[in-house]
Amino acid sequence: MSDVDELKRHVAAHAATLGIGPQEYQALTAGISHDRVGPGSWVYEWSRAAEEREAEGELLTAAAFYNFARFPFVDGNARLDALENCVRTIEEWRYEVPAVERLDLKIGNGTVGAWTTGLVGPDSPAGGQRRPLLIITGGIVSIKEQWVPVLLTAAELGLAAVVTELPGVGENTLRYTPESWRIFPAILDALADSADVSRTFVLALSFSGHLALRWAVEDPRLRGIVTAGAPVRHLFTDRAWQDALPPVTRDTLAHLAGVDVGLLPDLLPGFALSDQELTAVTIPVRYVASARDEIIPAHDVQLLRTHLADLVVLEHDDVHGAPGHAAETRAWTVQALRDLLDSTP
Repeated sequence: MSDVDELKRHVAAHAATLGIGPQEYQALTAGISHDRVGPGSWVYEWSRAAEEREAEGELLTAAAFYNFARFPFVDGNARLDALENCVRTIEEWRYEVPAVERLDLKIGNGTVGAWTTGLVGPDSPAGGQRRPLLIITGGIVSIKEQWVPVLLTAAELGLAAVVTELPGVGENTLRYTPESWRIFPAILDALADSADVSRTFVLALSFSGHLALRWAVEDPRLRGIVTAGAPVRHLFTDRAWQDALPPVTRDTLAHLAGVDVGLLPDLLPGFALSDQELTAVTIPVRYVASARDEIIPAHDVQLLRTHLADLVVLEHDDVHGAPGHAAETRAWTVQALRDLLDSTP
């Protein structure tokens, strides 16, 4: 169980990215008083609201509300039901959007679920021409269904796209480890006949941005990174900073890694990126930073400024996720992707 007041604070940034206004979610969360079961609980109230939106045919909003019901991660049957309802609602929505398809991949000893658009296949709406690929991933608390609408933007940019999840998040059954960056090249290997993976770009938010940076050290098929609030080193090595992290962040990291939260200080240093690794990232990186980020240390952004060859930073005077600047970030991100496409042969 989580502290509901903390959950209410964290939901603000995610609501903003989904176009859900403060009045709507604040009115809903005002009726939430605990994180157990039954009326007044986090899962119950969000799920009830989701059912209402679903009955009214507002499938994307319903999916967003089911997503919040399972937030921050599945810790029992109630949140599992909410996750399954979220996935089901997106499945129903995508029948209204034939360009969006479901994909499940076997990677390592786990299963990775995804939603896609523009992939070449016998029955694919993309036809026979392989398009450059965009991979879209959220952070440690956001499932792929939250980012499905971005597939439509990718299609408008002429890209094939895959939206998926970090290991341990949503339907991804892998564990989160320092080697989790390998999920990205594995996806490219699986899609080599369905997209032009030699021209791959990634929109990797928060902790998935960290994995994308590590991936860039190894794989020339990755041609550009757009990220926001990605950790680099100090979050993983600074124990004082870790102690000050929101409990939801610490609990979620422990859940994804499959360890007790008390073991995180011993585990996390293995994720830190070295100076040598950062210097090896020669592709363009576009990074959205928050000056008052309570999760990502300012030191981490400074490391990128020091070591990356091609970095552009958009900095907001805001907290993690920049909830007060969602529209500006969205427009900047789309333009960054467009610029990367135009400038990359």
